[in-house]
Amino acid sequence: MTTASSSPPLRPLRAREGGGDGRLAAVFIAPALLGFLVFLLWPTLRGIYLSFTRFNLLTPAKWVGLDNYDRMVHDPIFWSSLKVTVEYVVINIGIQTVSALAIAVLLQRLTQSALLRGIVLTPYLMSNVVAGIVWLWILDTQLGIGNQIIGGLGFDHVPFLADKTWAIPTIALINVWRHVGYTALLLFAGLQAIPNDMYEAAKVDGASEWRMFWRITMPLLRPVLAVVLIMTVIGSFQVFDTVAVTTAGGPANATNVLQYYIYGSAFGRFQFGYASAMSVALLIVLSAITFLQYRITRAGQTDLG
Repeated sequence: MTTASSSPPLRPLRAREGGGDGRLAAVFIAPALLGFLVFLLWPTLRGIYLSFTRFNLLTPAKWVGLDNYDRMVHDPIFWSSLKVTVEYVVINIGIQTVSALAIAVLLQRLTQSALLRGIVLTPYLMSNVVAGIVWLWILDTQLGIGNQIIGGLGFDHVPFLADKTWAIPTIALINVWRHVGYTALLLFAGLQAIPNDMYEAAKVDGASEWRMFWRITMPLLRPVLAVVLIMTVIGSFQVFDTVAVTTAGGPANATNVLQYYIYGSAFGRFQFGYASAMSVALLIVLSAITFLQYRITRAGQTDLG
């Protein structure tokens, strides 16, 4: 009587295969996880700790409790910097979002040329520092080509970056010019997910382009637009490079945005504890704004069936 050889069970084989996949996934995740721990989580925790200390790099950190936060609450320059930053964010986000949405819709409805998309993205390939320096030369009150053109048209030269009234709007427009193409392409990608059948059906019903925009495009683009708004608001609150190379916070603190004030406190006056306290305050403000934006715009929901 012969006995048939039993085949190996499948469950251990699947378990072994699953274990291999888990180890492979861990290998791929490890570099990103290491970068997150070293360059994001640890500096954040270190900054929170330093916000409760007096620290200047020359002596060990001394625990002072809430002294830095008390100083921040009574610091008029901090509140002025926060006000200037909010003004910049409102101008930048308002103009950039409307312009990017218009560009994205035009790209989607009129043409989908890859060359045109590349041209739209070109300013974003330039660093903030280079963009700031170029526009500083262009807008110089006396020698800038922009003011030369204005003077040639018979108007007085405009001190775009040297006047308290013009400085923040000018910096906001410089950053709009640099980032609007990238924002437009993000929205364009969201528009590509909207089925063309909806537009064709609306045309059959006699809907105009304007009506289709408000009844089809905007509702279905809302989740993507919400995420883009969250990203751009967070980035706008962290404006630094353009201010540093164009106005250095002037004139008379008119462009002394919060990030620049934090930088000056830390690396100009070596008040790292106080700078850390302001950074933590900015982190809390951005977290609250992000949460509210996410809830109000329903970024995690879509109207696409």
